[in-house]
Amino acid sequence: MSVPTIITIGKATQDVFLKSESAFTQHEHKGVMYEQLPVGQKLDLDEVIFAVGGNVTNAAVTFARQGLHSRYMWLLGTDVASEAILRELDREDIDTKYVVQKEGIRSSYSVILMLKGGERTILNYTGTISAKDTHELDLSVIETGDWVYVSSLGDIALLDKIVSHAAKHGVKVMLNPAGSELKEAHKLRTILEDVEILAVNKEEAQQIVSGETLEELVRHAQHYCPVVIVSDGPKGATVSDGKQIIWAGMYEDVPVVDRTGGGDAFGSGFLSYYSQGKSLRDSIIFASANSTSVVTKIGAKEGILTKGTKLHEMPIEEKEF
Repeated sequence: MSVPTIITIGKATQDVFLKSESAFTQHEHKGVMYEQLPVGQKLDLDEVIFAVGGNVTNAAVTFARQGLHSRYMWLLGTDVASEAILRELDREDIDTKYVVQKEGIRSSYSVILMLKGGERTILNYTGTISAKDTHELDLSVIETGDWVYVSSLGDIALLDKIVSHAAKHGVKVMLNPAGSELKEAHKLRTILEDVEILAVNKEEAQQIVSGETLEELVRHAQHYCPVVIVSDGPKGATVSDGKQIIWAGMYEDVPVVDRTGGGDAFGSGFLSYYSQGKSLRDSIIFASANSTSVVTKIGAKEGILTKGTKLHEMPIEEKEF
């Protein structure tokens, strides 16, 4: 089997991680955890880390480190953040020649306040890309790939165009829908008919289909696309291809430093194996290993596994669909 080409399409961000053991404190109110910061004070930080973020760039790094042909397509500006994003992706040997750069566009920023136990509060600036700007994306690039990995578009109409174009040309799609797409669930369900793999967390899945357990959600989502992955953080994930259902927990019991990018690492880890013809079981084992490694590091990319990493068996439950 030849090496697959995977095209990732979606937003990229410049991430700034702020860590403070003393300044960032959590408080519970009516069952909800809040972060409390005093007004009018200067707070000391223990560490500041700059990194490139965005669901699809995290996925693109997984594909590249696993030896696949990884291409990234999106719109960026000529600002400092955009240039930093391109430098980082180029360093990872990701093909960025399909990125469109325009004067006046400002890329997204995220400021991540890191809390104990790997939890975090994210302050997000979405940038200045408009729906009009995305018309400059050359969707014919999709025809050069075996798979398209899509996430964080912020535009249901653009998502429809991308998925339809891929389906027309026999290119398979893995979709990790974001907030704005999930708000239009009725349209999203129609789009899913041309999607090969849907990857969502439990809360996202519940915006698309009904169900309380991971298995219920997977079974119901199976009505729309062939392969469904529903994750629930440290509680594990369930995946099905309509023939069998597999549940997998955390790959290892490790101290969680930062949960940022854990879900992206799981989804992209799964596709990096599945796209090469590996079994559902092998794919979910690597997905879990990749996700577990990522949450032990600060940032979404530092812990992404490289090709040849030796894996071990892990607790898995399998049954027929």
